[in-house]
Amino acid sequence: MNDLSLVAVSVGNSRTAIALFEGADASLQPSSIQHLANAEREGIVAAVGEAWARIADQPDSCVAVASVSTPVSLPLLDRLRGSIGDAVQELGEEIGVPIGTQLDPESVPGIDRLLNAAAAWSILRSACVIVDAGTAVTVDFVDGAGTFQGGAIAPGARMQLQALHEGTSALPAVELAAPDEEAFAKNTRDAMLQGVVHGIRGLVWRLVERYAEHYGAFPTVIATGGDAALLFERDELIDRLVPELTLMGIAVSLRTTE
Repeated sequence: MNDLSLVAVSVGNSRTAIALFEGADASLQPSSIQHLANAEREGIVAAVGEAWARIADQPDSCVAVASVSTPVSLPLLDRLRGSIGDAVQELGEEIGVPIGTQLDPESVPGIDRLLNAAAAWSILRSACVIVDAGTAVTVDFVDGAGTFQGGAIAPGARMQLQALHEGTSALPAVELAAPDEEAFAKNTRDAMLQGVVHGIRGLVWRLVERYAEHYGAFPTVIATGGDAALLFERDELIDRLVPELTLMGIAVSLRTTE
């Protein structure tokens, strides 16, 4: 694997992650990571600029941006191209994601799902399920040939808690937290956390079972995303917890194009 000097920027629905990749580390581990709320636009631009300053003099260095939120990424790309120039590239437009797909012809999956699949395949080289737990929860399948077969999308934990509060007259606003170990919640807050957290865990278990039944073998299960540790750290279904899988997918994509 060739050397690479890269600032990877992943714009999510709620937060933007910035990571610096340097060298030929086969594990694709970034040397630094920052997470900022999408509303912190000036902070995002500054963080990317600081990371870029560390590698700007390296051959073939670049800033690669992947986004699932066009209202955030369009002005960000304009700002970055104004200060950094042609070294700023966009995943999906100027750079492809190295993963085959088997989807409906008109389907346009989120770039984050494809990047997760590419990174997982690069790491495992075997069939796997990728669970991305953030604003939404996606549960996707990559087969043993390295083809993204699609999957499922559900509301994330925070979205579910917000919907329970806003869609009822009595349920309170509740911040996401790990539920108590008690089998029966004894108050409304804990009951909401039990329902949402275990509901997502049950969803993932059932989908993984369906994928395994269809594929004829039980795949490795990787969890990623901002809420993955809270939801799945103690879940025996999860084989690996890789919080920065999307950023790693950006690095895989850039190294593949060299």
